[in-house]
Amino acid sequence: MKTNNKKTVQTMMLNNSTAKSRLFDLNAITRAMSFGFLMSLTTALVLPAIAMAGDGHDHAAEELVLVKAQVMQDDGHGHDEEAVKDDGHGHGAEEAKEAEEDVHGIELTPAQLALAKIEVAQLSEQTFSLEDVATATLVVDRDRTVTIAPQVDVRVLKRNVVPGQEVAQGDVLLTLGGVAVAQAQADYINAAAEWSRVKRMSASAVSASRRLQAQVDAELKRAILEAMKMTPMQIKALANAPETIGSYQLIAPISGRVQQDIALLGQIVPAGTALMQLTDESHLWVEAELTPTQAEKVSLGSKTVVKVGDKSIEGTIIGRSHELDSVTRTEQILVAFENAGHVLHAGQFAELYLPDASQGGVILPDSALTRSSDGHWQVFIEGEEGFEALEVEVVERQRGMNLVRGLAKNAKVVVSGAFFLASEQAKSGFDIHNH
Repeated sequence: MKTNNKKTVQTMMLNNSTAKSRLFDLNAITRAMSFGFLMSLTTALVLPAIAMAGDGHDHAAEELVLVKAQVMQDDGHGHDEEAVKDDGHGHGAEEAKEAEEDVHGIELTPAQLALAKIEVAQLSEQTFSLEDVATATLVVDRDRTVTIAPQVDVRVLKRNVVPGQEVAQGDVLLTLGGVAVAQAQADYINAAAEWSRVKRMSASAVSASRRLQAQVDAELKRAILEAMKMTPMQIKALANAPETIGSYQLIAPISGRVQQDIALLGQIVPAGTALMQLTDESHLWVEAELTPTQAEKVSLGSKTVVKVGDKSIEGTIIGRSHELDSVTRTEQILVAFENAGHVLHAGQFAELYLPDASQGGVILPDSALTRSSDGHWQVFIEGEEGFEALEVEVVERQRGMNLVRGLAKNAKVVVSGAFFLASEQAKSGFDIHNH
């Protein structure tokens, strides 16, 4: 009996295990069917909603949001509340659009602009090559430079300026005098008086040759005073006040900076010696030596880029020598450019980037480029609402210069201080993609 009972218990345990296995299989099939039914129900609800989307109230979006809310109802994370924020009438899209319209450029005060040393340049797209570079030297603009060299022996009586000083046209530079000065002034006074007397005489009282001689002598003596760098007003005043002979003030003929000043107090300077030079540094020239191959690529009036240190400036080719140096076998070209703020000076070395028809873009220094939030190159453009970031393509990089594409024509680009603007951009959370 004990043996039979043991077998009976084993049989019952086996039957229970088989029943549980079958029940588990049934539950799995039931869950699969339930999931399939739920998906069918979702499809049945969504598709008719899409078909009725033309009534102007965007019911499709509303139905779809409700279905998503039901599907995510049991995830325990509250996503259903976020899903039903949109009322189905496009208000969410309108709010996103308004948020996008509220994004403005970076606005800075004048004090911030000065502190960050932000410089803006309006660049036009040209063709340059960063590999075709010529060494160059900055020189004065000869059309805006005056050498002051009196054509008689003079003695320096007083100095009124110092080397490097900025002067305006009409300022007093030196007070000059001496024996030769007094003699020239006396000769003019006598000649002018004689011409004035002869001029008042009638034609019958003086011959034509005598009249002509008196006039020529007066004009000759006037020319000598002008060669001494006396002004017409000073010459006229001298004729009316003969007692002032013996000295005169040397007046600045142009506005500029005092350079090459050699005048010493009491010094007697021989005729023709340059006492000083005045230069208007708002414009400078560049002298560059080109090989014959490089010279073939340039033409008068074409644009080029002048780089001095960390500054790059657009210039215009204004001259070619058309003659090779016997020693260096190079040809000299001249480039003119504006020197705003007088930050560059004659004598500095420079690099000249030559035109290349196979390249296109603008040349920008490293200081104009920063990285955007997604790692792309960007520059900052000055617009009506401040400074805005713009992604660009960097084609080539050489010696701190970059050939860049993707800028609009005549865009105002920040060429210095872009790092400060990038910092402001990061602090404000502004993204050029409006993410």
